[in-house]
Amino acid sequence: MTDARLRRGRGSLAVSFFVQGVTFALLVTRIPAIQDRYGISDGLLPAFLAAVPILAGVASVVTEKVVARVGPAVVLRWAQPFVLLALLAVGMGDALWQAALALGLFGLAVGALDASMNMLGVSLQREYGRSIMLGFHASYSFGGIAGASLAWVGAHWHLSLFVSYLPVVAVLLPVAFVGSRWYVAGGAGPVAEEAGESKGSGVAFKLLLPLCLVMSFAYIGDSTVSNWSAKYLQDVLGSSEELATVPYNAYMVTTLLGRAVGDFGVRRFGAGTVVRAGAVLAALGFACVAVAPGAWAGIAGFTVLGLGLSVIVPQTFAAAGRLFPGASDAAVARLNVFNYVGFLVGSPLVGALGDAWSYRGAMLVPTVLVLVTVVYATSFGSREARYGGGHERPRTVDVG
Repeated sequence: MTDARLRRGRGSLAVSFFVQGVTFALLVTRIPAIQDRYGISDGLLPAFLAAVPILAGVASVVTEKVVARVGPAVVLRWAQPFVLLALLAVGMGDALWQAALALGLFGLAVGALDASMNMLGVSLQREYGRSIMLGFHASYSFGGIAGASLAWVGAHWHLSLFVSYLPVVAVLLPVAFVGSRWYVAGGAGPVAEEAGESKGSGVAFKLLLPLCLVMSFAYIGDSTVSNWSAKYLQDVLGSSEELATVPYNAYMVTTLLGRAVGDFGVRRFGAGTVVRAGAVLAALGFACVAVAPGAWAGIAGFTVLGLGLSVIVPQTFAAAGRLFPGASDAAVARLNVFNYVGFLVGSPLVGALGDAWSYRGAMLVPTVLVLVTVVYATSFGSREARYGGGHERPRTVDVG
């Protein structure tokens, strides 16, 4: 019965990751259309893009307190429908203040959703006793592919944002709500008794900091793809609006492939080795984008980039869960804030450098940052580290 409960919980959480992948892709791949609909200038666009991660970070901090009372499953059950409705609101308005309000609500709901969703994933991985976290994020990538494909259809047929979003929300809203019935929050397990820094609810920030940096660097890279790939292809590489939806789709395809096999790689070679390889591939992808002579070469760079970045974020959440097994919800909530720090820094940084210098040059910044991840790879533990109830704790980098 317990095994069946865990399988249902794993399946329902995978559905939640899928729904969020669809939702987020539908937002970010239509940024040029959102900009046109609301008349948002190029100078003002970075401010709108930055507001979403700022509010999401605030919501993630609040979520740490809320889940201590009601649990992550309850938060996720209500946050996901709210995200879908906020997406629909983005496509409904026509005034600048309406865009600001809809994107603000989207950001708040996403912060609660991302934190609670990854809390459940980390606790379920501990219950399973083996790496399964990449599988959840693979489901997210699959959803991203579906969402980007739907966005391409909307751009191809010149559908309004509301017409593009309404049928998707109408289908996914009941699916997410019904699936939430089977969420499972795993227990802390006996390993909590063995980790001195993890007893009770303590999270030593010095130990968490290397993972926070890795999370930020990974999301600077991811936000560059999410927020600027379509615009980069149109404005720099001269593609059509229709073709500009392809890079994010290609990125999500290779992200899916990397995450689909990533758990096997982690079990075979260890999380540290997998993260190092991913960082090198991601840097190579960004370098290809920066020097691409045309649209298809740029798409190829984003494709390689997806394969590299695919493993970093899921393994960072998993490493936080192993490092603080008795306080994994708190560790994940705090680590999740640096997801949005990455988005907050990455999107305006690329935009500012693109305006002041060149967008090609701006692509070199995330190239360097993802390579820095190699330095912190020891924070993810050795190959022998076990995922549930093991005795070895991940090695950490001394940052001062």
